[in-house]
Amino acid sequence: METPERPVGMRLDERAVRVLAHPLRSRLLSELRVHGPATATQLAAALSTNTGATSYHLRALEEVGLVADTGEGAGKRRIWRASTDYHSWTNSAFADDEDAQTALGWLRRDYVRQFAARAERWLDVEASWPAAWVDRLGLDDAMLTVTPDQLAAFHDEIDALTAKYRRLGEGDSAARRVHVAVQVTPIDLDPPEES
Repeated sequence: METPERPVGMRLDERAVRVLAHPLRSRLLSELRVHGPATATQLAAALSTNTGATSYHLRALEEVGLVADTGEGAGKRRIWRASTDYHSWTNSAFADDEDAQTALGWLRRDYVRQFAARAERWLDVEASWPAAWVDRLGLDDAMLTVTPDQLAAFHDEIDALTAKYRRLGEGDSAARRVHVAVQVTPIDLDPPEES
């Protein structure tokens, strides 16, 4: 599979959110993004499920544009790939769709679980990595005091920085893919008054 010059993103709509909000589907998409193209049989083995279920859910993901058939292979040997490098959404886009809101709520919690599991897997193996990597990988946190507009600007800057580094190391044998997760949550959970 050729890597496109620019990363391909997708803004999730109501239908895509409802399709993706499924335990196997979110894992299938993640597996294809992390490990690249695979057959339904290979994906089933990697995710400890059966080929029939995997094929069914791949077709559902294909219908909303999240995965694609590469055109290679046929039947169980058909090779699937993630059709996007990332996806995003705006919570308010689903304000009038209760089903999409429920699906998005499940999906967001699923991502928190996946991110935590990925971080724990790293902690399990970090002692075997060189110090140059261990010192730069891991967890950081900070507290900011911002307005909604300032927080939007912060996100825009993070997006720009991520875009700059997304493929910077390609072709360098010393480079490794790393996962960057951004979590921004309020410290005080009481909602502010509308202004």
